[in-house]
Amino acid sequence: MRAALDAAREAAQAGEVPVGAVLVRDGVLIASGRNAPLAQDDPTAHAEIAALRAAAARLGNYRLEGCTLYVTLEPCAMCAGAMLHARLARVVYGAPDPRTGAAGSVLNLFAQPRLNHQTRLTGGVLAAQCAALLQAFFSERRSARRALAQPLRADALRTPAERFASPEGHYDYFDGLRLHYRDIGPREAPLTWLCLHASPASGEVWRRMAPVFAAAGQRVVAPDLIGFGRSDKPKKEAAHTLGWHRQVLAQLVERLALRRVVLLAQPGAPLAPLPAPLVRVLEAAAPDDAPFPDAGHRAGPRAFARFAVDEPPALLTLPDASAASAEAAMEYFAHHAPP
Repeated sequence: MRAALDAAREAAQAGEVPVGAVLVRDGVLIASGRNAPLAQDDPTAHAEIAALRAAAARLGNYRLEGCTLYVTLEPCAMCAGAMLHARLARVVYGAPDPRTGAAGSVLNLFAQPRLNHQTRLTGGVLAAQCAALLQAFFSERRSARRALAQPLRADALRTPAERFASPEGHYDYFDGLRLHYRDIGPREAPLTWLCLHASPASGEVWRRMAPVFAAAGQRVVAPDLIGFGRSDKPKKEAAHTLGWHRQVLAQLVERLALRRVVLLAQPGAPLAPLPAPLVRVLEAAAPDDAPFPDAGHRAGPRAFARFAVDEPPALLTLPDASAASAEAAMEYFAHHAPP
């Protein structure tokens, strides 16, 4: 299933719905496939069909007896029918598909005793990872549609995308201004790290810590505050107030339905008004010229220089935003679970 997930990630990188499939016989992977209906203008170009075709060509026989097919999403009726015609011994899928799944969600073609072949079925293998990949893909597509639907406000600037080396995350809108954020890890994670940068940094300051948390099954949400990073940048300093930035953060927390939150913040960050534990990171906010092409973009940093941020005592203080600091933070909360 992990090999099928790799194929699904390749589909996502190509702009296709991230579904991947592999075929195995006698413990040996003999074929793989990924979704490609858009690239091929072919409604039958599902990951399972691609894997079945590749396996049949390799073995020189359309009957794939003794083979097991692994796929990241519950097969549809078309793919289930093809699997039965191929005489597969077993089908293993990851995430269920409540809309078109033909392995138990909408109907179960594999449980029809009148058919001339029965294929064993196993579902739910690495289901959380398979579902997370699909959720992230569709979330990014929705964010892109919202970005196109809401043009840049006349009183704001937006740093060109080519100025950034890292890929885009998600977007949401507050008072007509676009806020960029990264959201990685499972939505039902036991712990969520809300990572807040100070001026003049952006959410990129957490790039070394976030993968460590996500790899441990925890959720990470790291916004670029409005005026910084990929977020819109109002040209007037008066647009930035500490209370307004805190209100935006509170709305983001509500919209994303964050639970069991720990605030991870640099000194001077406008902390969200949450009854959440605070972990302070002492590493200075490193200036980054990329988000601020000219003076008009720098209204946010100029306004933040005047803010007097009240910071409650931190439960834990870390020296920097390194992977080692992320490990130390997780070790601390393993013994001091937040409410």
